[in-house]
Amino acid sequence: MHELSVVNSLLSLCEDNAKANNAKKITKVEVKIGKLSGIEPHFLKLTFDTFKEKTICEGSELVMNIQDIIIKCLACGAQSTLTRNEFICPQCGENDVEIVDGEEMLLMRLEME
Repeated sequence: MHELSVVNSLLSLCEDNAKANNAKKITKVEVKIGKLSGIEPHFLKLTFDTFKEKTICEGSELVMNIQDIIIKCLACGAQSTLTRNEFICPQCGENDVEIVDGEEMLLMRLEME
């Protein structure tokens, strides 16, 4: 379960941002999780809720926004959101595509006091 190392990094980012902004507490942590990121949202939430205790994030809410897979077709230039893991352009049927979004996990926003 690599979610533990992800949560450790997330908590470190939260600490760093809180210190940089002279915050005493973080009340909300908002992340974007790409469907291809390899992160299991259920396990991330469970791990975050377990390890946030006795940190600046104790009592905070974790908000997860799941990012669909967005591709750009290199043949026709269309940008599309995939509904299945079939990397074929829905506009022209070509498979010469690049992933534009949906592969990473990003810290999007913190609410601090």
